[in-house]
Amino acid sequence: MSKLIQLNERVAGTKSEMKLARKEGRIPAVLYGVGKDTLTLEVNEKEMLTMLKKNPRAILEGKVSDAKVMPIIVQHIEKDTFTGKLVHIDFQYVNMSVSMDSNVTLHFSGEPVGLKSGGVQQVEIYEVQVRCMPDVLPTSMEVDISGLEVGEQLLVSDLVFVDGIEVLTDPTTVIIQIKLVQEEVEEEVAAAPVAEVVTPA
Repeated sequence: MSKLIQLNERVAGTKSEMKLARKEGRIPAVLYGVGKDTLTLEVNEKEMLTMLKKNPRAILEGKVSDAKVMPIIVQHIEKDTFTGKLVHIDFQYVNMSVSMDSNVTLHFSGEPVGLKSGGVQQVEIYEVQVRCMPDVLPTSMEVDISGLEVGEQLLVSDLVFVDGIEVLTDPTTVIIQIKLVQEEVEEEVAAAPVAEVVTPA
């Protein structure tokens, strides 16, 4: 478990009351998977931002009022399009005895040697989907890309996870590749729309 998150019960109120709650740093949230009913809650914005910055994929210890602590995970986050502030959060109860599907964030380390030979780094994906028991779910994975030369690429099949973790993302998917600058220019030119020439009547 990563961090204790206090989940306070939320009572439906007027728009002005909801606006005041957000102004005070109380963000509306829901929790699925605990019994049949969806729990309507609110969480502390500052506490959530700290957690999300540190590890958005972590399994958390959620405490609802006086109930016992339970394992939960952030399922969805809604943010304001213009301000980027948190608007709403969906939590999901985690059954620690059942395997789960989740995304693992990839963190790249090292500078590809191909960059010194005129190559450019092109990242295709930043996370992969896996299936495993909750207690072995990695929050992120460090990927060393320092050995990549110009023309080389790293595939999902090149990633090595511990036993018990099944990778669901297509193994042939390209994670990152090192291209020549000239190749990048040619691709951009090929993808550019061709202007239609209209001949005067």
